[in-house]
Formats: sequence, C-alpha cells, structure tokens
Amino acid sequence: MFKHKKDKFTILLNSIAVNLKESADYFADYKLKNASDLKVFYNEMKTFETKGDELIHEVIKELNQSFITPIEREDILALAMSMDDVLDGLEETAAMFEMYSIINVDDYMLKFVEAIRGCSVEIERAVDLLETKKLLPIREHVIKIKDYETACDGIRRQSIKHLFVTEKDPIQLIKLKEIYESLEQIADSCQDVANTLETIIMKNA
Repeated sequence: MFKHKKDKFTILLNSIAVNLKESADYFADYKLKNASDLKVFYNEMKTFETKGDELIHEVIKELNQSFITPIEREDILALAMSMDDVLDGLEETAAMFEMYSIINVDDYMLKFVEAIRGCSVEIERAVDLLETKKLLPIREHVIKIKDYETACDGIRRQSIKHLFVTEKDPIQLIKLKEIYESLEQIADSCQDVANTLETIIMKNA
C-alpha cells in the first residue's frame, strides 16, 4: 500500500496524470482558425507527449533501482503506460488534424473531446487517491471513466452514420472517419486506465 507520505512512485504517477490532464485541456480548449494554427496545435501536443515519455522513462528507471515498491511493480508500470497511451492518442490525433488540414471542428469531435477531457479529470483524481490507504473511493472515478467511454462508443456510431449520409467528398469522408475513430480509441485507452486502477484496488484495498 502507499504510505501517507508520498513516495517517488506516487509523485511520478501524479505527474503523469497531471500532464495528461493538462494536455487534454489544451486539446479541448485550443481554437483552430487557420492552417498555421494546426502546426502550433500539434507542436504543443508533441511537447506534452515528450514530457510524458520522459516521465515513463523515470518510472522505469526507479522500478529498476527499487527493491521494494508500494504496490506490485507491474501494476505501477501498467498504470503509467496506460496513461501514456491516452496521451499518445491525443498527440497522434493532433497530428492527423495537421496532416489532413482539418480546421473545422464539428459537434461530434467536440463531444468526443469533452468526454476525453472528463476522463482525464477522473484519472487525475483517481491517481491522486493512490497516496492514501483507502483505495475504495477510486472506484467512483473508475465508473465515471467507463461511463465516458460508453458515451464515446455512441458518439462514434452517430458520427460515422451521419458522415456517410451527409459527406459527398470521399477523401474528406476518409479523413473525418479516421479522426472519429482515433478519438474513440483515446476513450478506449482511458478505459484501459480504469481497468488498471480496478486491478490495483482488488489487490490492495
């Protein structure tokens, strides 16, 4: 179990969660107006992703150097990596926006992004609770993450159905479909974080 005083793993996991939350906020709040904005948008998301990778490397280094860990080392690594997968997905989707020159963000994209932002809030809150000995309250956040992911499944179905009815340009259809699917995959990655948190609860609560 995590001690009341934060240890290096708690600090690192919190740092990963905070970086993820900040990246999701930036992704959700940035307003695309022209092609030059796309480059700025992607570069900033790449900065978040690079910081995330550095934190993952620090987790791995600390795991290799530590004889005793507060919870099983594979669970620490799984939680860190699953959060990093969410951030990687955000960065990859930002790259798609730039690559496909997508400036007009539709309502479906906004719904996806707000759900992903919601997931990042719950992930940060859940990870923050890991420093306490009472892990059961984390379940509340796990449930909310899964609710957001379920909502994204519905958004994906609605968005693609609407796309095939309304979009006449086959190239644009392919671009938008890939972005919708990429956003839905980010939500799936958020659910992976929730599943990892559930595993930690079961083993340690």
